[in-house]
Amino acid sequence: MAAIGQADDYVADYRRNGYAIIRGLFSPSEIEAIGAAIDQVEAEGIAHGRSFRHGNLFYNVAPAEGAQPPLVRMAQWMSYHQPVLNGVRTDPRIARILAPLIGGDLKQIINQLHWKAPGSKGDFAWHQDSRFRRPEWAYRNLGTSYVQTGIAIDPHNPESGGMKFIPGSHVHGVIGLDTSTEVLGTEMQDAVLQAAGLSADDTIDLVMEPGDFALWSPYLVHGSGLNRSTHQRRFYINGYVRAEDCDRGEWAFRGGEPVPFGSEPALVHYEALHERGEPHYV
Repeated sequence: MAAIGQADDYVADYRRNGYAIIRGLFSPSEIEAIGAAIDQVEAEGIAHGRSFRHGNLFYNVAPAEGAQPPLVRMAQWMSYHQPVLNGVRTDPRIARILAPLIGGDLKQIINQLHWKAPGSKGDFAWHQDSRFRRPEWAYRNLGTSYVQTGIAIDPHNPESGGMKFIPGSHVHGVIGLDTSTEVLGTEMQDAVLQAAGLSADDTIDLVMEPGDFALWSPYLVHGSGLNRSTHQRRFYINGYVRAEDCDRGEWAFRGGEPVPFGSEPALVHYEALHERGEPHYV
């Protein structure tokens, strides 16, 4: 795939396929620091022992079972208190990559970590991220105003339970995929694709090395499976939207320049932010 300077290449890839990859955006030393910060967040989740929320900050934790410790599956908006991860979400390199696609005035809707431990139940069913952009009235021109991004912290491939994409599926907009189950923890099923007029034969594996940066459309159909490797699969996801097309989210960039958090958290997905923003277990 293209380097940052070859804008036409990755932009063309994104528009044609619904995704693009920029190799080696983050250096090995940067990934080492980011990985240490992610491990800190994981330790916080383990210490809670079960799912915990404080405003937008959320840890999705499976409680301990027998001799197994609690399993942290996901964290949201940990950048409020983790400075390394906060610096990554507003890295100027990301602003430059996104500028040809959605401009320089951007809010952020997703600030999320995913862990997939070896052998753990970390499947994600086939889905489109557009499914989670709610309420619908808060998002306008979703297909051309929103980009999801992910940074590989560990090798990201079929063996480690990496994502699978269906190239070109984004051009259809919202697709009638089965939404009767939770995405997290549900296996990908070919029958779900077939019912929506898609084919598993068209899937490709997202293969990334630590430091690689992926971006994909909210309408791209994707999922992921079991981690069969011997190492953790950590993935740092940040989703950005053109500010004028969204009524929610934290500011990330104005004119391509980083914007720090304000004194109070912004309304993103947690509807009870102002009614029950205090720390509590869920």
